[in-house]
Amino acid sequence: MTLVATLAFVFVIALFAMALRRGGRAWRPSDADTAGDAAGARTRRWTVWLGIAFPMSVLTALLAATLWIGEGQFVRDGSLPTWRATASQWGWQFAPIGADGTVGTTTDRLVIPAGEPVIIEIVSTDVIHSFWVPRLAGKMDAVPGKLNRHLIQADRPGTYLGVCAEYCGIGHDRMRFELIATAPRGRTGGGTR
Repeated sequence: MTLVATLAFVFVIALFAMALRRGGRAWRPSDADTAGDAAGARTRRWTVWLGIAFPMSVLTALLAATLWIGEGQFVRDGSLPTWRATASQWGWQFAPIGADGTVGTTTDRLVIPAGEPVIIEIVSTDVIHSFWVPRLAGKMDAVPGKLNRHLIQADRPGTYLGVCAEYCGIGHDRMRFELIATAPRGRTGGGTR
């Protein structure tokens, strides 16, 4: 994504430099209205290609990339280990959910097996929060009265910092948590559904 943004930036700066270099030979409205005039045709060509075709192609590429990446965050397998993340002002509580739907003991850290995907069911008890572990997955909002399911995976064992990414009040800066990815030893740390 950075490469695409860099290329677009360089292209825009190059066009800006060309416009500055053009200097006193500014486009006159009569140029575009004159039939058969080369300057008018060139102006129309620049307008069509750089004003319509280029932005549409960039937006189409960005839409395709967004849909492709976003599709990977949808939960499709209900048999994966599942954890409930409950947000409240100003902290997180995590509990494994068993195969029968029972919620286990809550804790203030999330422990998942490394190398396999885990479903996080995100809920809020008071205001809108946002579950985010920057090194593992995108953000998912915790909305009161709504259950959101988020798929995350830690490829390597380790400790990852998670935060609330939605301003939720005066104690928002304390809404941090640890996600610990352990070496895989079967299905421990969460239930299955």
